[in-house]
Amino acid sequence: MANTDILWRPEDDHTVKPTLDEGEVHRPDILAVIDATVDNLSSDLRGLNLDIHGHPEIKFEERYAHDTYTSFLEKHGFEVTRHHLMETAWVATYTHGKGGRVLGVNSEMDALPGIGHACGHNLIGIAGVAVACAAKAAMEQLNIDGKVVLLGTPAEEGGFGKVKLWEMGAYKEMDVCLMCHPAPGPLHSISLSSCLAVIRLEIEYTGHTAHAALSPWEGKNALDAAVLAYTNIALLRQQIKPTHRVHGIFEGHNWAPNIIPDYSKMYYYIRAPTTAEAEETLKRVVPCFEAAALATGTTVKVTRGHTGNELVQNEVLGNELSNVVKKKYGYIDYEYGINSASTDFGNISHLMPGLHPGFSIPTVPGGGNHTRAFTDSACSQAAHDACLIVSKALAWVGMRVISDGEFLQQVKEAFRE
Repeated sequence: MANTDILWRPEDDHTVKPTLDEGEVHRPDILAVIDATVDNLSSDLRGLNLDIHGHPEIKFEERYAHDTYTSFLEKHGFEVTRHHLMETAWVATYTHGKGGRVLGVNSEMDALPGIGHACGHNLIGIAGVAVACAAKAAMEQLNIDGKVVLLGTPAEEGGFGKVKLWEMGAYKEMDVCLMCHPAPGPLHSISLSSCLAVIRLEIEYTGHTAHAALSPWEGKNALDAAVLAYTNIALLRQQIKPTHRVHGIFEGHNWAPNIIPDYSKMYYYIRAPTTAEAEETLKRVVPCFEAAALATGTTVKVTRGHTGNELVQNEVLGNELSNVVKKKYGYIDYEYGINSASTDFGNISHLMPGLHPGFSIPTVPGGGNHTRAFTDSACSQAAHDACLIVSKALAWVGMRVISDGEFLQQVKEAFRE
């Protein structure tokens, strides 16, 4: 068993082999092709990984990543469509034979403002490439009919890129969809945890300017409203469940110390283990904004953005991943991964059978996702190696879907439940 009390640190020796379960997987010949293909591509994928990491681009601006991934996949024999439905989205497909089942895979691309690939989307991107290349090789070498569709998805960080692509039909031919995500965790661990649902809000306060010294009584202070709302929510947190999260920022324009601000804007996220719970907490958060407007004499406008659903790990796909990981690669945990974060893949997992495991990479204390230290961790050789391990496991699950109709039927039945 993994020691889940200890996170993987950079000084730990990740070449130490994990203790594995005995037994064989369903089709060892498929797994052998997957392992060999990913190992042979490791150097090329490492170059791709570092290239993407060294050119961070924020949501909807992933133009360098778009061109880099599509060029790479074209060179590896995929049929590529650039600017697929969205400017920076793309799709790469490979088909063997006729009438086979369709494996969907996602590669994320976007980085975070100011801190680069601090959520490891460079690793997520190359994992999708590795899975697709491994599935392609298995279909070719073992003459298995099927299709792999690798979708390059922009704007996971606040842009709901996958939801937009779903609405435009990008997922319609996929039987299942797979992807993964790096996070702190124990050495050799792959996580089947869920994630939090999230509701996004934009709040605007409108007041009235005045000279801050000569006639402040003539003003209605929109900055005070934002500060008061921020404080209201800080106090509310004492009475919400520990599994819930409420957090945000505020900003303005044309502010000056001698002018009463007449405008401020806030961005807030409400998160909870389920969408229903997030909706309940939202009912307590909105009055915090309204009360601030009442107290300051300003007006408030609350605009609701996209709702992100909690992640549903398909049980049959998850069990298959667990089986191959424990027999061939490492450990399964249900605690780490992105369990307290959110992803737009959560919405996809409510719409079709999906699997989104987390995988551990070495991190320093205080250096989890969305920190500059995680940016550094995401380009380490150890993180790259861990990424290829989870890619092999996901490719195996994907090939089980393509090669085994009865298995896919079980996957679909689990989704319907």
